Order: sequence, then C-alpha cells, then structure tokens
Amino acid sequence: MSEPQSPRPARSVAGRPGDRSPDRRTLFERIVEFISPGPDSKDELIESLAEAEHRELIEPESRAMLEGVIRMADMTAGDVMVAAPRMDLLDIAADYDEILATVIETGHSRFPVHEGARDQIIGILMAKDLLKLQRAPELNLRTLLRPAVFVPESKGLNELLRDFRSNRNHLAIVIDEFGNLAGLITIEDVLEEIVGEIEDEFDERDVHASGIVSLADGSYRVAGDATVEAVAEAFSVNLPEAEFDTIGGVLADQFGRVPRRGESVDLASLRFSVMLTRGGAVRWYRVSRLPLEGEDNGTRPGESAA
Repeated sequence: MSEPQSPRPARSVAGRPGDRSPDRRTLFERIVEFISPGPDSKDELIESLAEAEHRELIEPESRAMLEGVIRMADMTAGDVMVAAPRMDLLDIAADYDEILATVIETGHSRFPVHEGARDQIIGILMAKDLLKLQRAPELNLRTLLRPAVFVPESKGLNELLRDFRSNRNHLAIVIDEFGNLAGLITIEDVLEEIVGEIEDEFDERDVHASGIVSLADGSYRVAGDATVEAVAEAFSVNLPEAEFDTIGGVLADQFGRVPRRGESVDLASLRFSVMLTRGGAVRWYRVSRLPLEGEDNGTRPGESAA
C-alpha cells in the first residue's frame, strides 16, 4: 500500500492561484492607473498633495512640509542666504566691550569674524566663548575662533543640510563664482524652507495674520515682513505702498541701511522702534503713535501745561 502524497506547493505562475509575483493589483486598479496615471512632475505632485489635503487625507501642516521638501530639492544656498551687506560681522581688531555690545544687540549665537576688509573672514566666534575672556582676560580672541566653512552659491540645500548634520556645523559662509563673499547661511535657514518660520521667544501663537499684535502698554508689535498695505490699514496712515512691498523695506529706506535693535524712526505719525533683528534683517518693530502737537506733558491741543 503506497503512502499518501503530500500536496504540492502552489506554482508561482502569473494569473494562476498561488501567484507570488510582486504585482498584486487587481484588474480594476490597473485600469484606473491606466486612465489616471500618477504625477509625472513636481508641479503635478504638489497638486496631488493639495488635492489630498482637500480630501482631508493629510493635514495642512503636513502638506506644507511635504511641499517644502519637494521645492527645496531645486534650491541652492544662494536662494536662501543672508546677503553680505546684511551680515552681522565682528572685527578681530575691535575691543572686548565693542564686540560684547554687538553680540548683545544682535542676539546671534555665532558670528563671522573678519580682519581688515569685511570680506576677509578668518573664522567664526561662538557668543558663549566670550565668557572665557571674562574668566581669563589674558586669552587672545583669535584663539577662540573656530574654522569657517565656505560653500558656493550653487550648492544645493539638500546637500548642504547633509553637510550641516554630518559636520555638526550650523553656519556656512557663501561665496560666489569668483570667490568673493556673497553671504551666509545657517541650518535654521535651511530647515525653515521645510517647516516654515521657527518660532523664538518673540513669537506668539495668536499672532494676527497681518503680522500686527497689540501689546499691553498700548503699543503694537509689527513684523518686518508685514505688508505696507496691512500696516497702513491697521493704523489708518498713508505709506508709500507703490515703492515697497513690506514695512521693513519702507523703514530700511528711511534709515538708509538695515537698522539695529533699539534704533527708531518716526514716519506717518508713528514711531517704529526695532525690537528684534535676525539674519541681518529686522524681525519685529514696536510701533506707537506719536503725540499730537500740544499733547506733550499730558496736555491736549490748545491747552497749556500747568
């Protein structure tokens, strides 16, 4: 009597039971893909993400981050950098008090240091390293400098982000095709292309979309990139909307340069005081109305002070 034979394993033949091929799509799925193929370009992929958000398949924040990742692939250091004229630099020949004042005024954690001309960068100074000079005044500032990393304007942001992570650098000096100083870029600049603006201690969750926030003392905090139209409407004043897009552009023109923290300028019955600068640009202004003529010392127009 012969022994019972065990069942044979299913043969992996396409179209037959037991098919183990990687393509497990149904006939209906193949037809749908043939009729409506997937995106063939980055623009179509971004449109697909917008459609996914509209269908509530992904959150708006997720869609924005994914778009940032896609767009960043085509961006270079030159697209994101802080241009050379807007860089906050330290002079190696400056005395300690002058350097400390600049560090406090700008609020950065890292500073390019130049010797002689502004484009002669010799290293990077960490703000925290200045504490070493307080404890040991005999130290030479030059010994505290860290090597500067130089990258070309054409360097892709994806590659630059990998370099930042692997080399543990957070700042790079950008040079143009002729080897001249073009600007600087930080890891925060790169990450903000993906996640949007990174909030700091001056940011609030309830910031108005126009970039204008009322403060407890009756003044207002206005973002440097707030539109001229929004500021003019909020304060009912006339501003040169045709020449500039942002209030920061208007005020930089009034100063004739990028202003520093604590500086102020009067314009259209308003006083704009610099609250915070970052990356060589003004992030926030404090705005208050100027007293009308005759209102100084608490008097009203037409009244005299006691």
